[in-house]
Amino acid sequence: MASGSDVKVEFDPKNMLFRRLGPSGLRVPVFSLGGWLTLGGTVIGDPVKDIMKVAFDNGINMFDTAEAYAKGQSELEMGRVIKELGLRRTDLIVTTKLFWGLRTGPNDGGLSRKHIVEGTKECLERLGLDYVDVIFAHRPDVSVPMEEIVRAFNWVIEKGWAFYWATSEWSAYEIEEAQHIATKLGLQGPIAEQCQHNMFHRERPEKEYRPLYKKYQLGTTVFSALASGLLTGKYNAGIPEGTRFSTHSNFFKGTVDSLQKEEGLIKIRKVNELNVLAEQELGCTITQLALAWIAKNPNTSTVILGASKPEQVLDNLKALDVIPKLTPEIMDKIEAILQNQPAAPATFGRPALDINGRQ
Repeated sequence: MASGSDVKVEFDPKNMLFRRLGPSGLRVPVFSLGGWLTLGGTVIGDPVKDIMKVAFDNGINMFDTAEAYAKGQSELEMGRVIKELGLRRTDLIVTTKLFWGLRTGPNDGGLSRKHIVEGTKECLERLGLDYVDVIFAHRPDVSVPMEEIVRAFNWVIEKGWAFYWATSEWSAYEIEEAQHIATKLGLQGPIAEQCQHNMFHRERPEKEYRPLYKKYQLGTTVFSALASGLLTGKYNAGIPEGTRFSTHSNFFKGTVDSLQKEEGLIKIRKVNELNVLAEQELGCTITQLALAWIAKNPNTSTVILGASKPEQVLDNLKALDVIPKLTPEIMDKIEAILQNQPAAPATFGRPALDINGRQ
C-alpha cells in the first residue's frame, strides 16, 4: 500500500465503465480481477505481478480474493503485488471473503462473531492493508443466529476494517433475513451478492434474486461468467492440458463427466452456435460475447475475471467493445440458442401493466 511519494503508478481508467456496487455509493469497474484457483494457487511470484499490473494499467482497480483461496496464499500474493507495484490505496477496491478458515479448530471457520472479527484481522495481516473495501460472507452459516452475523459485520465496519459487507452464494431468503434484521437494528445490510452467473447458470441470479434487486437495489459481483471456461469453447473437443478442468481435475470432476452426457453435449452444441453468432455478427470471440452478455445485465455490478496470463486479461477486456453491440435483436438471437431463460413470475391471468408506468 503506497501513499504520497511512494506511489509509483497513477491510475488511468482508460475506457473502463464504472457502476455503483448495489445501493452503495462505491463505484466499481464493470470488469474486476479475482484470485480464485489462480493467483496464489496455480500462479505465484512474478506472474501474479504481471497479471495484476496489466489489469491495473487497463482500468481494473478492483481485486477480489478470500481467506480460503490457496489457503491464504492468494491474499499474501495480492498484498505483496499491491505494495511492490506502489499502488495508491485510495485508487483500489480490495475485497475478501470469510467462511472457510485456515485451521481446523471449532471456531476457525464459519460466521460466528469470533471468526468474523478474528478472521478479518488475519485477512488484513496477509494483505498488508489497514482495511478492505468490502468483506464478504463467503457462504451462509445456518449454525449461527443471523443477528449475530449482522452485528459482527457491522462491528468490523465500525472498527474501520471494511467499508461495506456483502454475501456470496446466499439464498434470497437468507439475504432477506439479513436485510430485515439490519433494518430493525438500524445497521447496514449486505450491499451485494457474489454469485455464479453465466449463460448456463441463470435461475438464482435472474429469478430467485429478482425481488431483491427491486427492493434493496442489490448488486452482483459475478464469478464463473465463463462457466469455468466452458463458454470459451476450449472444452468442445476434450480437456486440453493446462486448462482449469485439467489442473483442478478433482474439483471439476462432476462437470467434466457431465460433458460426456446428453446435458453436456447440448451445452457444447450451444457453445458452437454462440461461437458462430459471435464471429459472424459481432466480430468477437465467444469468450468476449459471454462476458459482455453478463455485463449487460443491469443488476451486475462487476464481472470478476480469472486469469493465469496477462494476455487473458487483455483479451477479456475486449468485451467492453461488445456490450454496446448487444442490441435487442442480438439478445433475442442469444435467447433462441440458449432456450433457458427463467420464467417470469406467474400473473394468473392478470393483464400486463402499461410499460411506460411504474411496474
